Amino acid sequence: MTILSILGLLVAIFGLFMLLFQPRLIRDPDSPEWLKLFTRKLNIPLIISGLFFFILNGMFFYNNAGTATSIQYLWGGDEAVYTQGIKLKWWGRTIPISYEIPIQDIIRTRDTDGNFIDELPQEEEEAIYHRTAELWEFADAIKAEIGIAVIIGIDVGNDEVFLNMADRNKTEQKLVYSRIMPNIDAALKNTCKLMDAQDYISGAASEFDRYFRDQLENGMYQTEEYYEDAELPEIIGDSSTVRKVTNKHVGSSSKQKKYKIKLVGGSPVRDNSNSLKQYGLKILQAQVTSIDWEGSFDKRLDLQKDQVAQTQLKKQEAEKEFYRTQMEIAKGEADKAQERAKLEKEQIQLTIGAETKAKVAGFKVMEEKELLAAAKLSAQTIAVNAEAEATKNRKLVSAGLTPQERMSWEYEIQVGVAAELAKTKWPSVYIAGGAGGKGSGLLETLIGADYAKKMLEPTK
Repeated sequence: MTILSILGLLVAIFGLFMLLFQPRLIRDPDSPEWLKLFTRKLNIPLIISGLFFFILNGMFFYNNAGTATSIQYLWGGDEAVYTQGIKLKWWGRTIPISYEIPIQDIIRTRDTDGNFIDELPQEEEEAIYHRTAELWEFADAIKAEIGIAVIIGIDVGNDEVFLNMADRNKTEQKLVYSRIMPNIDAALKNTCKLMDAQDYISGAASEFDRYFRDQLENGMYQTEEYYEDAELPEIIGDSSTVRKVTNKHVGSSSKQKKYKIKLVGGSPVRDNSNSLKQYGLKILQAQVTSIDWEGSFDKRLDLQKDQVAQTQLKKQEAEKEFYRTQMEIAKGEADKAQERAKLEKEQIQLTIGAETKAKVAGFKVMEEKELLAAAKLSAQTIAVNAEAEATKNRKLVSAGLTPQERMSWEYEIQVGVAAELAKTKWPSVYIAGGAGGKGSGLLETLIGADYAKKMLEPTK
């Protein structure tokens, strides 16, 4: 739009010049022929069109992507524009401010004379505000250059807050250099005052970032003094050995003045006089990207690293001996447990064997009892059957057998008994029944009854 305004102004001036001096110029016989074209009828439209293009720039402007613009009108009042494109401004003043404003402190390289040998990047290249990192002092008087990366965001959509901020700061550069950067410096200074450099390298770097961001967002901490012993137990690196690090800069004093956050009701007391919140600004990112300690502290760190390395070696050797002892103890316990398990297994096997034998013997006793009972029952059955056969035979005899038939029947019985006795396997020992050998025994009665039964059966 600026080029269009310049062209419009040049066209208007040229038309006015030709309107005033063209009649005189064409009187010269050596004047070019094209001057005769710029008559009064052509010059007036040229002047009007040039003025129109010149004025057109005051009516419109182009709002870039990612930019919020405050329009301040000539007749008073203002308006916020957040979208990209060509917008009307009616010759008002525009104050463009980026949605996100990145700021970086860069640790630059120096030569032996302390002069910088590299250049800061240009802001226009990446729309980033670059600064040379400054030297900040920690609570234990150790100094370091601190590189940071901060991104500030504006409150897009809140017209009242945004227009108030734009009206008070006029330009984005003024907002950055007069509001944001002083707050960043104050937060860095306050955070360094709350922490020792020794604490930072011992694991408090994340706490440093948290303090730094919290103060940028919510206001600076109010601090109060306190005193502590000059020799404090410190944990260096990843060592679990607690050592005492003497603060040499304290001198002969046994106390060191320090600062801590002033608390009321458990919450920090803050100085909100210059907080970024009052401008509707938000902290999207705030962290330390690099840190360069002064030379004396680097030497001190090297000595501490050597001490820590030696301590770690001794600790590792002691741990090896300890674990070796534990391994021997564990091995002995394992052998004892193995032997105990072996003996217990043998004991269980013997117990189970004894119990098995006892159960087998019990089963045999029960079997003998059952066999005996079965034999008794079988003998009783045979006796009953024999008695029945004998009774039958007596009745047949008493029914009227002739003496010859009775003699023949008894003879055949005796022959059959003898034959059966010859085939029978007798035990070597037996118990005879009856009184004094009189009468027939049970065995003889049974055999005779069986033979008589066979004889009486019809021949098949």
